[in-house]
Amino acid sequence: QVQLVESGGGLVQAGGSLRLSCAASGRTFSSYNMGWFRQAPGKEREFVAAISWSGGNTYYADSVKGRFTISRDNAKNTVTLQMNSLKPEDTAVYYCAADRRILISTVVRGWDYWGQGTQVSVSS
Repeated sequence: QVQLVESGGGLVQAGGSLRLSCAASGRTFSSYNMGWFRQAPGKEREFVAAISWSGGNTYYADSVKGRFTISRDNAKNTVTLQMNSLKPEDTAVYYCAADRRILISTVVRGWDYWGQGTQVSVSS
């Protein structure tokens, strides 16, 4: 099992940047694929980005490609989401997720472990 704790959310103006971090417990962090999802009020949780267990492969939703960067540090058991050029439509609760399946999924049911989420608000 792995426990996930997100941090780094906040309020920022459009065009600004935020850096989200997810700290994971456990000694097997490096065996988990890691992902970020987000959920805006009244909407379903949606895929944002993911990174393979080795860090060698990354995946992004079209809506954030070129603006967001996911990375991980297996020595520190952390995964980070650098968010640049933020837009008001990026406002949501952001969740960190972990899974050990071979294939990385872009849907919620493809991830077994979730953090509690951190709020990101982007003002226009």
